[in-house]
Amino acid sequence: MFYFGADYYPEQWPQERWPEDARLMKAAGFNVVRLAEFAWSKMEPSEGKFDFNWLDRALKTLHDQGIVALLGTPTASPPPWLMTNHPDIFRLREDGLRVTYGNRCEYCPNHPTYHDFTRRIVTALAEHYADHPEVIGWQIDNEMGNRCYCPVCRSKFQDWLKVRYGTLEKMNAVWGTEFWSHIYTDWTQIPVPLATGGSPNPGLALDFRRFISDSYVAYQQMQVDLLREACPDHLITHNFMGFGYEGLNYYDLARTLDLVSWDDYPAGFWLKDRRVTEPEALALGHDTMRGLKHQNFWVMEQQAGPSGWEIVSPTPRPGELRLWAYQSIAHGADGIVFFRWRTARYGTEQYWHGLLDHHGLPGRRYEEIKQMGAELKKVGAAIQGSSVKARVAILQSYDSRFAFQIQPNNPSFQYSEHVTHVYHALFNRNIAVDVISPQADMSNYMLVIAPALHVLDEAVAARLEQYVQAGGTLVLTPRSGVKDEANAVVNLPLPGLLAEVCGITVAEYDSLSADISQSVKFIASGLKKLGTCAARVWCDILEPAGAQVLAAYTADYYAGRPAITLNQYGKGQAVYVGTFGDVSLYQALFGWLVLKLNIPPVLNAPEGIEVAERWQGDRRLLFVLNHTNAPQKVSLPNGYINLMDGKVSHGEETIPGRDLVILASPSESAG
Repeated sequence: MFYFGADYYPEQWPQERWPEDARLMKAAGFNVVRLAEFAWSKMEPSEGKFDFNWLDRALKTLHDQGIVALLGTPTASPPPWLMTNHPDIFRLREDGLRVTYGNRCEYCPNHPTYHDFTRRIVTALAEHYADHPEVIGWQIDNEMGNRCYCPVCRSKFQDWLKVRYGTLEKMNAVWGTEFWSHIYTDWTQIPVPLATGGSPNPGLALDFRRFISDSYVAYQQMQVDLLREACPDHLITHNFMGFGYEGLNYYDLARTLDLVSWDDYPAGFWLKDRRVTEPEALALGHDTMRGLKHQNFWVMEQQAGPSGWEIVSPTPRPGELRLWAYQSIAHGADGIVFFRWRTARYGTEQYWHGLLDHHGLPGRRYEEIKQMGAELKKVGAAIQGSSVKARVAILQSYDSRFAFQIQPNNPSFQYSEHVTHVYHALFNRNIAVDVISPQADMSNYMLVIAPALHVLDEAVAARLEQYVQAGGTLVLTPRSGVKDEANAVVNLPLPGLLAEVCGITVAEYDSLSADISQSVKFIASGLKKLGTCAARVWCDILEPAGAQVLAAYTADYYAGRPAITLNQYGKGQAVYVGTFGDVSLYQALFGWLVLKLNIPPVLNAPEGIEVAERWQGDRRLLFVLNHTNAPQKVSLPNGYINLMDGKVSHGEETIPGRDLVILASPSESAG
């Protein structure tokens, strides 16, 4: 079954309204809702006094229309009575100030008292709904990840370090605490990296980020264990926040969940004076979430209208909500849940619009999603059981992301922006990509790209070397192999443990200011036609040790020195890109490289047309999405069946602006 629905808050509306909401949901083709993730004070109005009657009635009303539910454990937003009675539960911010009541996610993830209250509400919910036919699963908490620096976390951090290092001598050695006379002689001396302490020891700061990530993983696992004991047949998820969020190691957080879900807001945020709706950024979010468990996912909050708390984002244009939802499906979503059903009349999210406006009457957005619900009844069976198959992977390292938070190296460098530029070059060619962890199996990929793999341990380096030696192609970019697992600079020529694989060393590097102009020129035979591309942020000046020079710098004292190299190693090869460049550099380089490796696009299409594929066994499904406002002519494969209308494709077809087609190969042997 393909799950299609909305996030619903019956506690915020009169009970007399619930049947009408359920009727409209059924008419839209909905079969699932998420409920109660922010309803703790409604379910436990006073300490130890539970009231699930209202939720039972809401579930029954929905179930009468054929709609099932995932329930949220409500721990993201504790009730006022709890926080008033236990103010020490409030998180301590990096600046040393306690948060105060009024928002959400105010809690310390390590506080034992909060753990006690969490166990009680989760256990009560799980036992009450274990056998309810209306409930199919659970969402743990909501968008976890705020760091806490309180005394409880400091003590837990010290305990975590004892387990990690065993002795103070070992910890002092890997952190290099001789620097600035920071040698610790007792575990209790070790601080948390508050902003009031200035620039912290990089080893301490990285370990603290790992510790906080582990703290949320453990807090989530406590809830998972309670739910699995009481509700062994229910699915369990958490709503992640896509590629852009970098506060937790999402690979760890996803490990014991049944499935990953995430919150997709294509036009929910402003970037300077424009909304953020780049299709490649949205696709990267989906591919990252799919890569957390190497399986399909849900979108637990799919944008339903203009968004914002104090400032309202532009209204999604006709067709965009449907197009964005289908893009989610194209990249592996097996469930779409719109946030939210009806726009709240009060509270902080009054302008985070739902499918229905404040008045609750169906309008354009509802009708657009109702159309999609009708379409999914036609195509749902074809989609069910299908998955994405990629031959290219981008390796995402949360240790490196954490390390760049501590020391970005250049004020213009952002890890997330860099990865997006690399991904963009592949997205524009309609090449499927998995976003994987450093520990993932790489053997099935023809091309693995490891952008700015800053923190590199010996085990990962060995696995990358084996991958290349066995015939894989590895691409590295600047600042790779610079740090060891403790966030100390390696005692080796860069790129450290991967220098031999790359066939180069970094003779020198240059951190560029915004007013310095630099570029790289492709000089190798067969690449000269790629021309010259801008270099920005950083330049590694390379010294070949067997590698072929593909491109050289054009300016400054290192004009003519190698900038990009290719090294044959074993049966494979490694490309080292010495500058971060911009999108055009990666477009040129990867355009050449995928042709060299014979990695075909899903389908050649005009600019603005995204083509993604899912496979149901040997049957190929093509999603052809027009992200432009104008009709576009696309050459489609002959004989494929349009799942929307049942017609057979005979070549070129015009796809209206902000619209799509879904095609299936005519037989299991096709594609």
